[in-house]
Amino acid sequence: MLSGLTKFILGFFLAIAVLVGGGVAVALYFMNRTGIPPAKPVFSNDSPSVKAQAPKGTQPGEGKPSLTPETSTKSSPTSTPTESPKATPSPKPLPSGAYRGRVSWAEGLSLRSQPNQEAEKIGGVAFNQKIIILSKSEDKAWQKIRLEGSEQEGWVKAGNTEKVDEQQPEKPEQ
Repeated sequence: MLSGLTKFILGFFLAIAVLVGGGVAVALYFMNRTGIPPAKPVFSNDSPSVKAQAPKGTQPGEGKPSLTPETSTKSSPTSTPTESPKATPSPKPLPSGAYRGRVSWAEGLSLRSQPNQEAEKIGGVAFNQKIIILSKSEDKAWQKIRLEGSEQEGWVKAGNTEKVDEQQPEKPEQ
């Protein structure tokens, strides 16, 4: 009789321990899953390169792409894709103290209206994009740049750009 009562009590406590252990494990799992931050969304107005890389027909307001000889899926085995010639702008004279450069930060940079982290974002600069570095802030932590080929100017964090030697051939994009 004593062994039956002992078995009952041990079984009862074992069942309670399994239920509590399972509940704790499930709670820890869900708490850990909610503690992982989601991936940062990338919007087309954060970086000009995002909009430029979207395939034709996916931009808002565009109709469906039509199949023309250039976009046809059929191609002859001897044809090779050719890139359309790009207009090479004649280099304008740079302001005094300015030099040409490129963005060396792999994620690209935020273009800000003032040389501080809290300033309004006015655009973005993609990795390897050509820029003109106009000046540095007084504390040398920020650089005022102009996007090459446009008149847009703004501030980026210093150390994320590199000077481009115009005599050397350009580095290939990675």
